[in-house]
Amino acid sequence: MELPLIKGMFSKNEALDLITQLINVKINFHEEKIKHSSNEEDMKVRETRIKQLQDQLQELRNKVITNEYISVNSVINIK
Repeated sequence: MELPLIKGMFSKNEALDLITQLINVKINFHEEKIKHSSNEEDMKVRETRIKQLQDQLQELRNKVITNEYISVNSVINIK
């Protein structure tokens, strides 16, 4: 099953705001799991993923800084 989540043209600020909010939801998800976990390995995996998400968001900010409008397409694939 495919769930179209985002599809369209957005101003640079709108796109960054939308993607930032989505990534922050994912970061918050991992942070909550860390708070309630006693498994050290799981905590390290989640901390690594949080860092990756933060790095990817920074990379995105650096790349789109010169674009006026951005096409964003995001699909969730559920199997």
